Parts: sequence; C-alpha cells; structure tokens
Amino acid sequence: MAIQRMDNVAIVVEDLDAAVAFFTELGMELEDRASIEGSWADRAVGLAGIRSEIAMMRTPDGHGKVELTAYRLPVASRAEPAIPPPNTLGLHRIMFAVDDIDDTVARLRAHGAELLDEVAQYESIYRLCYLRGPEGIIVALAERIG
Repeated sequence: MAIQRMDNVAIVVEDLDAAVAFFTELGMELEDRASIEGSWADRAVGLAGIRSEIAMMRTPDGHGKVELTAYRLPVASRAEPAIPPPNTLGLHRIMFAVDDIDDTVARLRAHGAELLDEVAQYESIYRLCYLRGPEGIIVALAERIG
C-alpha cells in the first residue's frame, strides 16, 4: 500500500502567536487553532500528560500545511546548541516558492527573520536563500527567474 499524501510538517514553538504572525506574513493562511490533550494524544505522541495548543497553517493553494505546536505540558526542551547550524543531523528546513524573494525577505525581517548569508542565484533559474525565523526555524525561499 502506498501513502496517500503528505499531510503536514510539525514545528514545536514556544511563542505560538509570533510563529503564526511570521507564517501569515510569509503568505500562509491560518486554518485552525485547537487545544490538544487527553489520553489519545499521550498515546499518539508518546508523552504523558500532554497539554498543547496547535495552529494549522496552509499554503494559498491548500496543499501544503505546517502545524505549529506549543507544548504547555510537558514543557518543550531545547536542542543543543540552541541555534544549530544548517548541517545538523535531523535538522531540516522548509522551502517555499515565492514570487518576489526580496519583498518576502523584507517583510519577514519585520518579524525577526535573519538571512543566514545572502540571496544567491543558481544559474539563470532560481534566486535562493535560507533565513532563520521564530525559534530558529530555517526557512528557505526560492524565486524562479528562468
């Protein structure tokens, strides 16, 4: 049997409102917010006594989703180092296709985003960059130019 689809990518955050604002500025839409707790959640995640709040964000085309999760109990733990480099095992980035990379970077900077280096050009096909968003999340942007 094959998978049906990729449903979402989950990101654990401390400040849910700031993360929602960041991804909204990027162009995602808030689909829903909900409180999650109960024995079913404990069993599914493998932690006891879960109390969390989630915000489901979706891309404008409706196909891509990011689930932002703020754990109230048990308290979320921090990775070491707190801001790991992009080549850390298990750490990946989320990439979004954008119409105007310069405008997108400028708007996200107002929400605390910082470029890891600079916007680079790959041949005459793409302009690309990595930036850090809330909680150190690495977001990659790609603007097709060719």
